[in-house]
Amino acid sequence: MRTLRAVNCGETVKVVKLHGEGAVKRRIMDMGITKGTEIYVRKVAPLGDPIEVNVRNYELTIRKDDAQMIEVE
Repeated sequence: MRTLRAVNCGETVKVVKLHGEGAVKRRIMDMGITKGTEIYVRKVAPLGDPIEVNVRNYELTIRKDDAQMIEVE
């Protein structure tokens, strides 16, 4: 299982599944990250947290703990 946390800068991936429960999962979905959505990783901070991505034509910054819950291919 590959998660968004493991994706390198400059890669485009597709969301396969969202893990997590309740409010955290809902917050990720409210940001536009749903099954089948393409995500382009723009930047990764020097220590890996946070990760800057493009989702549905807008920029989004995600903590690596949240990125760990997003399964991609």
